[in-house]
Amino acid sequence: METRKKTFFEHFKNITMQGLFWILPIAAMLMIIFWVYEQIDLLVNKILNFLEINPQNNEFLWLMGIVSVFILTLTIVGYLVKTKLAHYFELLFYKIPGFSTLKDIIGIFNSSKEGANRVLVVAIRGFANQGYNIGLMYSQTESIIKDHYTVTLSQTPLPNGGYLFEVHKDNIFVIEEANFDANLQYLLSMGVKSMAQILKINPKSLEELTLLDDWLKKHHH
Repeated sequence: METRKKTFFEHFKNITMQGLFWILPIAAMLMIIFWVYEQIDLLVNKILNFLEINPQNNEFLWLMGIVSVFILTLTIVGYLVKTKLAHYFELLFYKIPGFSTLKDIIGIFNSSKEGANRVLVVAIRGFANQGYNIGLMYSQTESIIKDHYTVTLSQTPLPNGGYLFEVHKDNIFVIEEANFDANLQYLLSMGVKSMAQILKINPKSLEELTLLDDWLKKHHH
């Protein structure tokens, strides 16, 4: 009975955490939109008051002002992203409370998709005589140590909850079927589920995994 109760609470915790990390990017985006809306609302109200127009008695005009300024803001941001001013514009957004943390989280979720620089789930050796650890590579940029790459061994589902290691490329094996979400499920299961179970594939021998060097040649050329 006690074991069943423990299993139920572990399952409930895992499901809750998965829901939390699924909704985080959406919540982050909504927070930014609401903040921008508040600034635009304040600006439009000041303009209408300057023109001696009562916003409460002219709701349609107020709404058109909000929509117009919002579209203009998006247009300006879209233009600035393509220019050198993008960096300075981004610094302005960093004044929004929690923006930097939310930006990092969204970036990690987005980078789990296909692209030139994606999150890789990898197996690395070197921390046990015959054992391996499953970790993440958030970037495929070579380390300051030649032929080494940074691998994060996560301790918690949070992106910054782990240890960084510089690992030689010959000791890094890419699990190509896995992605950031699969690794998140792996962490949340606390060893109850193996990576093979999460990916719904048969266990592989080490020779069947792709060496990082081979993966880089395939995707970066």
